[in-house]
Parts: sequence; C-alpha cells; structure tokens
Amino acid sequence: MARLEGKVCIVTGAASGIGAASARRFAEEGATVVGFDLGEPVGDDWKKAAEAAPGDLYLQGDVRDEAALADLAAQTLERFGRIDVLMNAAGVAGGGPVHLLDAEGWDQCMDINLKGTYLACKAVLPNMLERQAGSVINVASIEGIEGFEGGSVYNASKGGVVLLTKNMAMDYGRKGIRVNAICPGFIETPLLASVFGMEGIGHIADAIAKAHQLGRFGQPVEIANGALFLASEEASFVSGHSLVIDGGFTAGHRFGLNELMGLG
Repeated sequence: MARLEGKVCIVTGAASGIGAASARRFAEEGATVVGFDLGEPVGDDWKKAAEAAPGDLYLQGDVRDEAALADLAAQTLERFGRIDVLMNAAGVAGGGPVHLLDAEGWDQCMDINLKGTYLACKAVLPNMLERQAGSVINVASIEGIEGFEGGSVYNASKGGVVLLTKNMAMDYGRKGIRVNAICPGFIETPLLASVFGMEGIGHIADAIAKAHQLGRFGQPVEIANGALFLASEEASFVSGHSLVIDGGFTAGHRFGLNELMGLG
C-alpha cells in the first residue's frame, strides 16, 4: 500500500523547488495533492505529480492573502472532503545587514515566510480539529537554527517558523494534530539560483557547497523525502521536531585536519 494512500495534502509554494518536489512525492505515494502558489507550475515535478494523481487541484494565490487561503481550504474540502496534510513550502529569500535593509524588504520576507505559514495553518486547522487528526509540515531552514552572515530577516523569519512549529505542536497535540518543521541546508532550487545570481555573490557558491560535509548542495527531492516521512503514519510519534536535512552543514566546521589524516 502507498504510504499516503487516501490522504489529501495541501502544498503551498508548489510551483517549483521543494514544494513541487514534495507534491510529486506525495502523489507518487498515493496522496491527493492540492497545490497553491503565485504562478503557474514549472518544471517536471508538478507535471509528474499531476500524472500520478490526475484528479488533483492547483490554485493560484498569495500566502499573504488570508481570504485566498480560506478559499483554498474551502475548495479542497468541497472537492475532497478532508485535509490530512498541510506543507508550508512557500518562501522567499531576503537579507543584508540590518542598517542597509529597508522596512519593505523586511516586511515582504516576514510576511511570506512567517505570516504566510501562520495564515495557511489557520485556514486548515478547523477541519483538522474537527477530525482530530492531521500533519502540518513547515519548511524552515538551517538559517532558522543558526546564524548565517547577511541573513538578518531571512534567519529571523525561519527562526520564527521553528518556534511557531514547537508552539503549535503543544497547542494541538492532544487533538491528534502533529506539527513539525524541516530545516533544509542549501538546496538547488530556483530560489537559490536567484540568490547566487546576484551581482558579486556567485563566487561564494562553491565555498557554501563545500561547507556541507557531503561537499555539495542538496536536491529538492531529498527534502521531499523527509516531508513524505513526516506526512506519513511512519511519523505517528513525531511532533514538535525540526528535522535538519542539510548534508552535514550544521554538524561542525572543517579546518583542514581531515586532509592531514587522509580523509579530505
């Protein structure tokens, strides 16, 4: 039996990157998938998700729009009758030192990454509470659990997601709702490409890739596999956890000693 057979899963940020890869993996494992994003789906992941589950639904909208998210939940319930899983994968980059960061940039990053997560959760929780069951998966970041130079507002927004996750796990655990976060390392997505495409930053990409102990960036499907676990009944005793999937980025620091020991 497929691991998500019979489950209805909403994925925000489903048009590309981690969201699209997760939609595809959920569909491959038998889920009905409802995607939500600002733009049309791009790339093969959502196409293959739709092929795996042709009756699924994709809606365009902004996670900052509470009415749009309420409509997302309403349409999902009207068509499929339930919401089993919410994955909050919508997000944007942002940063710079605080004294150079304008308030508009701060607000945009916080509103999409943190407030958007809150609003999406708010939209689906009534059905989960009614059914006394559900799994919420919030995409945070390793930058939500440790600092990263120039991260400022991005780190703050993702740190907020981590703590929101813990609080929601406490608030809703006795109602049968599990709430967890995923903290990816640097993953090869259009979002990462946009950051490294900025003037003067491209040369840093190689150093950041090597800072992962596996020596490379991650792939969206590697995060989607973690999301699949959290969405499934295999994670039935997992709640309030921040699952780090980062190729060893947060394991520690390398200074060249391994090369001296023949482990470089």
